[in-house]
Amino acid sequence: MAKILFVINPISGDIDKEEMIEDLKAFCRQHDVAAEVFKTTGEQDEEKLKAKIGEVTPEIVCAVGGDGTVSLVAKSIIKTEVALAIIPQGSGNGLSKDLGIPQNFDEALQLLVEHKIVAIDTLDINGLLSIHLCDLGFNALVVNRFCNGETRGPGAYAWIAMQEFMGYEPKKYTILNDGNTIFEGEAFMITITNARAFGSNAAINPTGVINDGNFEICVLEPFPKASSLGILYRLYTDTIDDSVYTHRFSCSSATILNPSGEVSQIDGEPEELGERIEFKAMHQSLRVVLPKTEAQE
Repeated sequence: MAKILFVINPISGDIDKEEMIEDLKAFCRQHDVAAEVFKTTGEQDEEKLKAKIGEVTPEIVCAVGGDGTVSLVAKSIIKTEVALAIIPQGSGNGLSKDLGIPQNFDEALQLLVEHKIVAIDTLDINGLLSIHLCDLGFNALVVNRFCNGETRGPGAYAWIAMQEFMGYEPKKYTILNDGNTIFEGEAFMITITNARAFGSNAAINPTGVINDGNFEICVLEPFPKASSLGILYRLYTDTIDDSVYTHRFSCSSATILNPSGEVSQIDGEPEELGERIEFKAMHQSLRVVLPKTEAQE
Protein backbone atom coordinates (compact mmCIF):
# COMPACT_ATOMS: atom_id res chain seq x y z
CA MET A 1 0.00 0.00 0.00
CA ALA A 2 1.30 3.46 -0.94
CA LYS A 3 1.81 6.04 1.80
CA ILE A 4 1.00 9.74 1.54
CA LEU A 5 1.62 12.38 4.18
CA PHE A 6 -0.61 15.46 3.82
CA VAL A 7 0.79 18.74 5.13
CA ILE A 8 -1.89 21.29 5.98
CA ASN A 9 -1.91 24.75 7.51
CA PRO A 10 -5.10 24.61 9.62
CA ILE A 11 -5.51 28.39 9.88
CA SER A 12 -4.87 29.51 6.30
CA GLY A 13 -7.68 30.65 4.02
CA ASP A 14 -11.38 30.37 4.81
CA ILE A 15 -11.87 26.67 4.09
CA ASP A 16 -12.99 24.22 6.77
CA LYS A 17 -9.77 22.22 7.14
CA GLU A 18 -11.28 19.43 9.25
CA GLU A 19 -13.83 18.70 6.54
CA MET A 20 -11.05 18.81 3.95
CA ILE A 21 -8.98 16.33 5.96
CA GLU A 22 -11.91 13.93 6.06
CA ASP A 23 -12.31 14.26 2.29
CA LEU A 24 -8.61 13.52 1.78
CA LYS A 25 -8.74 10.45 4.02
CA ALA A 26 -11.90 9.17 2.30
CA PHE A 27 -10.21 9.55 -1.10
CA CYS A 28 -7.19 7.58 0.11
CA ARG A 29 -9.35 4.80 1.58
CA GLN A 30 -11.18 4.55 -1.74
CA HIS A 31 -7.89 4.09 -3.59
CA ASP A 32 -6.20 1.85 -1.01
CA VAL A 33 -3.65 4.50 -0.02
CA ALA A 34 -2.41 4.91 3.55
CA ALA A 35 -2.82 8.54 4.65
CA GLU A 36 -1.30 10.54 7.49
CA VAL A 37 -1.80 14.24 8.25
CA PHE A 38 0.68 16.80 9.56
CA LYS A 39 -0.73 20.16 10.69
CA THR A 40 1.58 23.14 10.78
CA THR A 41 1.70 25.39 13.85
CA GLY A 42 4.18 28.08 12.82
CA GLU A 43 6.67 26.85 15.40
CA GLN A 44 9.61 24.66 14.26
CA ASP A 45 7.47 23.28 11.44
CA GLU A 46 10.40 22.20 9.28
CA GLU A 47 12.10 20.29 12.10
CA LYS A 48 8.84 18.65 13.15
CA LEU A 49 7.88 17.77 9.59
CA LYS A 50 11.23 16.11 8.93
CA ALA A 51 10.72 14.03 12.07
CA LYS A 52 7.22 13.06 10.93
CA ILE A 53 8.53 12.05 7.50
CA GLY A 54 11.16 9.88 9.18
CA GLU A 55 8.46 8.24 11.27
CA VAL A 56 5.90 7.68 8.49
CA THR A 57 8.35 7.03 5.58
CA PRO A 58 5.88 8.16 2.89
CA GLU A 59 6.44 7.86 -0.86
CA ILE A 60 4.70 11.21 -1.36
CA VAL A 61 4.35 14.29 0.83
CA CYS A 62 1.41 16.38 -0.35
CA ALA A 63 1.34 20.12 0.37
CA VAL A 64 -2.27 21.25 0.72
CA GLY A 65 -1.99 25.02 0.74
CA GLY A 66 -0.20 27.97 -0.80
CA ASP A 67 3.39 28.69 -1.74
CA GLY A 68 4.51 28.75 1.91
CA THR A 69 3.26 25.22 2.55
CA VAL A 70 4.80 23.99 -0.72
CA SER A 71 8.14 25.55 0.22
CA LEU A 72 8.03 23.94 3.68
CA VAL A 73 7.52 20.49 2.19
CA ALA A 74 10.24 21.01 -0.43
CA LYS A 75 12.77 22.01 2.25
CA SER A 76 11.92 18.84 4.15
CA ILE A 77 12.40 16.39 1.27
CA ILE A 78 14.99 18.06 -0.98
CA LYS A 79 17.56 15.63 -2.39
CA THR A 80 15.62 12.56 -1.21
CA GLU A 81 13.54 9.92 -2.99
CA VAL A 82 10.32 11.29 -1.48
CA ALA A 83 8.12 13.15 -4.00
CA LEU A 84 6.28 16.44 -3.56
CA ALA A 85 2.60 16.62 -4.54
CA ILE A 86 0.64 19.87 -4.50
CA ILE A 87 -3.05 20.57 -3.96
CA PRO A 88 -3.11 24.35 -4.55
CA GLN A 89 -4.98 26.36 -1.95
CA GLY A 90 -3.11 29.69 -1.94
CA SER A 91 -3.33 33.09 -3.61
CA GLY A 92 -0.50 32.72 -6.13
CA ASN A 93 0.21 28.98 -6.42
CA GLY A 94 3.13 29.88 -8.67
CA LEU A 95 5.03 26.57 -8.82
CA SER A 96 1.91 24.44 -9.27
CA LYS A 97 0.77 26.58 -12.21
CA ASP A 98 4.20 26.36 -13.83
CA LEU A 99 4.16 22.58 -13.46
CA GLY A 100 0.72 22.24 -15.05
CA ILE A 101 -0.90 20.99 -11.85
CA PRO A 102 -4.69 21.51 -11.89
CA GLN A 103 -5.87 24.39 -9.72
CA ASN A 104 -9.15 22.59 -9.05
CA PHE A 105 -9.10 20.68 -5.74
CA ASP A 106 -10.64 17.42 -7.02
CA GLU A 107 -8.49 17.33 -10.16
CA ALA A 108 -5.30 17.97 -8.19
CA LEU A 109 -6.31 15.25 -5.71
CA GLN A 110 -6.71 12.78 -8.56
CA LEU A 111 -2.99 13.17 -9.35
CA LEU A 112 -2.22 11.19 -6.22
CA VAL A 113 -3.32 8.04 -8.04
CA GLU A 114 -2.74 9.03 -11.69
CA HIS A 115 0.59 10.77 -12.11
CA LYS A 116 4.18 10.75 -13.22
CA ILE A 117 7.09 11.63 -10.91
CA VAL A 118 9.72 13.92 -12.43
CA ALA A 119 12.86 15.40 -10.87
CA ILE A 120 13.12 19.18 -11.27
CA ASP A 121 15.91 21.65 -10.57
CA THR A 122 15.99 23.93 -7.54
CA LEU A 123 18.20 26.87 -6.59
CA ASP A 124 20.61 27.39 -3.73
CA ILE A 125 20.61 31.14 -2.92
CA ASN A 126 23.13 32.04 -0.21
CA GLY A 127 22.33 28.69 1.38
CA LEU A 128 18.55 29.13 1.11
CA LEU A 129 16.33 26.94 -1.07
CA SER A 130 14.25 28.34 -3.94
CA ILE A 131 11.89 26.03 -5.80
CA HIS A 132 10.22 28.63 -8.03
CA LEU A 133 11.72 32.11 -8.29
CA CYS A 134 13.66 34.84 -6.55
CA ASP A 135 13.38 38.59 -7.13
CA LEU A 136 15.35 41.72 -6.43
CA GLY A 137 13.83 45.14 -6.97
CA PHE A 138 10.26 46.17 -7.61
CA ASN A 139 8.41 42.87 -7.29
CA ALA A 140 10.34 41.96 -4.13
CA LEU A 141 9.31 45.30 -2.62
CA VAL A 142 5.65 44.58 -3.45
CA VAL A 143 5.93 41.06 -2.00
CA ASN A 144 7.45 42.51 1.16
CA ARG A 145 4.58 44.96 1.64
CA PHE A 146 2.00 42.30 0.75
CA CYS A 147 3.39 39.81 3.30
CA ASN A 148 3.40 42.46 6.01
CA GLY A 149 -0.14 43.61 5.22
CA GLU A 150 -3.42 42.34 6.56
CA THR A 151 -5.21 41.78 3.24
CA ARG A 152 -4.60 38.77 1.00
CA GLY A 153 -5.51 37.87 -2.56
CA PRO A 154 -4.58 39.08 -6.07
CA GLY A 155 -6.50 42.31 -5.62
CA ALA A 156 -4.43 43.35 -2.61
CA TYR A 157 -1.21 42.53 -4.45
CA ALA A 158 -2.27 44.58 -7.50
CA TRP A 159 -3.24 47.55 -5.31
CA ILE A 160 0.15 47.57 -3.57
CA ALA A 161 1.91 47.30 -6.95
CA MET A 162 0.05 50.33 -8.28
CA GLN A 163 0.86 52.33 -5.15
CA GLU A 164 4.58 51.55 -5.34
CA PHE A 165 5.01 51.83 -9.11
CA MET A 166 4.80 55.60 -9.55
CA GLY A 167 7.51 56.42 -7.01
CA TYR A 168 9.79 53.42 -7.39
CA GLU A 169 13.48 54.20 -7.98
CA PRO A 170 15.50 51.42 -9.71
CA LYS A 171 18.68 50.26 -8.01
CA LYS A 172 22.13 49.40 -9.37
CA TYR A 173 23.29 45.79 -9.68
CA THR A 174 26.21 43.83 -11.09
CA ILE A 175 25.76 40.26 -12.36
CA LEU A 176 28.78 37.96 -12.57
CA ASN A 177 29.01 34.59 -14.31
CA ASP A 178 32.24 32.56 -14.16
CA GLY A 179 33.98 35.69 -12.88
CA ASN A 180 32.90 37.78 -15.86
CA THR A 181 30.53 40.75 -15.66
CA ILE A 182 27.48 40.04 -17.84
CA PHE A 183 25.37 42.98 -16.64
CA GLU A 184 26.10 46.18 -14.77
CA GLY A 185 23.68 49.03 -14.26
CA GLU A 186 20.25 49.97 -13.00
CA ALA A 187 17.36 47.50 -13.07
CA PHE A 188 13.68 47.91 -12.33
CA MET A 189 13.77 44.31 -11.16
CA ILE A 190 15.78 41.14 -11.56
CA THR A 191 14.12 37.72 -11.46
CA ILE A 192 16.12 34.52 -11.02
CA THR A 193 14.18 31.37 -11.85
CA ASN A 194 14.10 27.88 -13.33
CA ALA A 195 10.45 28.27 -14.18
CA ARG A 196 8.41 30.37 -16.61
CA ALA A 197 5.93 32.59 -14.83
CA PHE A 198 4.81 34.33 -11.67
CA GLY A 199 1.72 33.10 -9.85
CA SER A 200 -0.18 35.83 -11.74
CA ASN A 201 0.68 33.96 -14.99
CA ALA A 202 2.96 36.79 -16.15
CA ALA A 203 5.70 34.95 -18.09
CA ILE A 204 9.02 36.55 -17.15
CA ASN A 205 10.98 33.54 -18.51
CA PRO A 206 8.77 32.20 -21.32
CA THR A 207 11.19 29.54 -22.63
CA GLY A 208 12.42 28.38 -19.23
CA VAL A 209 12.86 24.65 -18.65
CA ILE A 210 12.62 23.58 -15.04
CA ASN A 211 14.94 20.54 -15.19
CA ASP A 212 17.70 21.40 -17.70
CA GLY A 213 20.45 22.12 -15.15
CA ASN A 214 20.38 25.88 -15.74
CA PHE A 215 18.43 28.83 -14.38
CA GLU A 216 17.69 32.17 -16.00
CA ILE A 217 18.45 35.67 -14.77
CA CYS A 218 15.80 37.98 -16.20
CA VAL A 219 16.68 41.69 -16.07
CA LEU A 220 14.05 44.35 -16.63
CA GLU A 221 15.78 47.71 -17.06
CA PRO A 222 14.19 51.04 -16.10
CA PHE A 223 11.53 52.05 -18.60
CA PRO A 224 9.34 55.08 -19.26
CA LYS A 225 5.98 55.03 -17.49
CA ALA A 226 4.38 55.24 -20.94
CA SER A 227 5.84 51.81 -21.78
CA SER A 228 4.34 50.02 -18.75
CA LEU A 229 1.19 48.78 -20.50
CA GLY A 230 3.27 47.44 -23.37
CA ILE A 231 5.53 45.55 -20.97
CA LEU A 232 2.51 44.09 -19.16
CA TYR A 233 1.10 42.99 -22.53
CA ARG A 234 4.38 41.23 -23.37
CA LEU A 235 4.46 39.52 -19.97
CA TYR A 236 1.02 38.04 -20.57
CA THR A 237 1.64 37.04 -24.19
CA ASP A 238 4.99 35.23 -23.72
CA THR A 239 6.84 37.95 -25.66
CA ILE A 240 8.79 39.75 -22.93
CA ASP A 241 12.07 38.85 -24.69
CA ASP A 242 11.04 41.16 -27.54
CA SER A 243 11.14 44.20 -25.27
CA VAL A 244 14.15 46.51 -25.61
CA TYR A 245 14.21 46.82 -21.82
CA THR A 246 14.89 43.14 -21.08
CA HIS A 247 17.92 40.85 -20.93
CA ARG A 248 17.96 37.15 -20.09
CA PHE A 249 21.00 35.09 -19.14
CA SER A 250 21.13 31.31 -18.71
CA CYS A 251 23.55 30.09 -16.01
CA SER A 252 24.29 27.16 -13.74
CA SER A 253 25.83 29.53 -11.18
CA ALA A 254 26.06 33.29 -10.80
CA THR A 255 26.71 36.13 -8.38
CA ILE A 256 24.65 39.31 -8.08
CA LEU A 257 26.15 42.32 -6.33
CA ASN A 258 23.41 44.30 -4.60
CA PRO A 259 25.26 47.29 -3.09
CA SER A 260 22.12 49.04 -1.85
CA GLY A 261 21.06 45.91 0.06
CA GLU A 262 17.73 46.07 -1.75
CA VAL A 263 15.10 43.70 -0.32
CA SER A 264 14.71 40.33 -2.03
CA GLN A 265 12.05 37.64 -2.05
CA ILE A 266 12.27 33.88 -2.46
CA ASP A 267 9.15 31.94 -3.40
CA GLY A 268 6.86 34.64 -2.06
CA GLU A 269 8.70 35.29 1.21
CA PRO A 270 10.81 38.44 1.82
CA GLU A 271 14.49 37.72 2.50
CA GLU A 272 17.45 39.93 3.42
CA LEU A 273 20.15 38.43 1.20
CA GLY A 274 22.74 41.17 1.65
CA GLU A 275 25.06 42.85 -0.81
CA ARG A 276 26.50 39.69 -2.40
CA ILE A 277 24.13 36.96 -3.48
CA GLU A 278 25.37 33.58 -4.75
CA PHE A 279 23.14 31.43 -6.94
CA LYS A 280 23.71 27.77 -7.80
CA ALA A 281 21.48 25.35 -9.70
CA MET A 282 20.82 22.02 -7.97
CA HIS A 283 20.08 19.77 -10.92
CA GLN A 284 17.03 17.50 -10.59
CA SER A 285 17.14 17.77 -6.81
CA LEU A 286 13.38 17.69 -6.10
CA ARG A 287 10.99 14.94 -7.18
CA VAL A 288 7.49 16.19 -7.97
CA VAL A 289 4.14 14.60 -8.82
CA LEU A 290 2.95 15.84 -12.22
CA PRO A 291 0.09 15.11 -14.62
CA LYS A 292 1.22 12.53 -17.15
CA THR A 293 0.48 14.88 -20.03
CA GLU A 294 2.50 17.72 -18.44
CA ALA A 295 5.51 15.79 -17.15
CA GLN A 296 8.76 16.93 -18.69
CA GLU A 297 11.21 14.36 -19.90
